[in-house]
Amino acid sequence: MIDKTVSDPIAAVAGIADGATVMVGGFGRAGQPIELIDALIEVGASGLTIVSNNAGGGDAGLARLIAEGRVSRIICSFPRQTDSWHFDRAYREGRLELELVPQGNLAERIRAAGAGIGAFYSPTAVGTPLAEGKEHREINGRTYLLEHPIPADVALISGLRADRWGNVVYRKTSRNFGPIMATAARTTIVQVDEVVPLGTLDPEAIVTPGIFVDRVVAVGGRRWLHNGDFVGGVDLHGEPLAGATAAPSAGGDR
Repeated sequence: MIDKTVSDPIAAVAGIADGATVMVGGFGRAGQPIELIDALIEVGASGLTIVSNNAGGGDAGLARLIAEGRVSRIICSFPRQTDSWHFDRAYREGRLELELVPQGNLAERIRAAGAGIGAFYSPTAVGTPLAEGKEHREINGRTYLLEHPIPADVALISGLRADRWGNVVYRKTSRNFGPIMATAARTTIVQVDEVVPLGTLDPEAIVTPGIFVDRVVAVGGRRWLHNGDFVGGVDLHGEPLAGATAAPSAGGDR
């Protein structure tokens, strides 16, 4: 009987070694696997290379992992936002190496790793400092850069529901990088709101098939949702944000 579920986030991240390359689903709280990141901090892995769309914000999740000094290198497209003070401090102090990758190239490099593509040409970043040291090629009169895949040892992903086989469905924009990261990592670990019985998930709605998933852990419902709708105005810990309303909203596409 195939059963990829594990009891808790600590068990889910067991075995992630110092120096590992870890992909982390992003777009803030919508897709960031906060409970898995907290567990990773607790188990103590360090010297990590993180691949994510940004470098986290505030004091939770990926930002907290950086604050704890566990990250030595980050590959991302959007490292700095108004509340990315932990990234700022670590980078300015020389404790964190940054590889900046335009977001489309980042997604395609991850996808290429999962698809077994050796490299590809992209026009993005031609003529910028990001093109330095890369092979340039003229194709049909346009200049392209040679980009290489980004594989990972581990992918940490946030889904909505999964079954014990590891089939995963996502909630709206929280899907973001999850599907391609699941294919690009040697070990894929997924946290979901709930694990449901086999046959419950609509096969047409399964985005990440279980063949790409190694471990599944249920962490409970998201605190920023109410009966499936987005509830604005709370932070990653469910605490009200200044000046925001905590009333349920009909806008449920985040």
